[in-house]
Amino acid sequence: MRTVRQVLESKNPEVQAVGPDAPVIEALRLMAEHGIGSVLVLDGENRLVGIVSERDYARKVVLTGRTSQQTRVRDIMVDTVTTIGPDDTVAHCMQLMTDGRFRHLPVLEDGRIVGIVSIGDLVKAVIEDQQVELDQLQRYIAS
Repeated sequence: MRTVRQVLESKNPEVQAVGPDAPVIEALRLMAEHGIGSVLVLDGENRLVGIVSERDYARKVVLTGRTSQQTRVRDIMVDTVTTIGPDDTVAHCMQLMTDGRFRHLPVLEDGRIVGIVSIGDLVKAVIEDQQVELDQLQRYIAS
């Protein structure tokens, strides 16, 4: 099974983030510009203090009648963020996401952010691994 480090090697290493006092519209713009579903929330010292996703926006802004220009990220972010390390396995990450019902996991190494993985990244890795295994089995059977 692949590790998170291997998954990150095949991704753009850039991580999108906003500050907790930024307006929600700023987080939404980042998500739209980069085609992503969440952004990390970092304090002034680049420490992870939360994560905000499209789901948070829909549930905590749209459905409550707030505006994305006047609502601050801190008001809708999830502040108890589950994180992983680069040596965690894809299977472990999928289990965390399933149990926690979320789709993004920040990756920390020595206390600093080195990436983020989404459920899509993990599913892609599983499919690729299964295809390699299938190819190997087919070659074995054919030989």
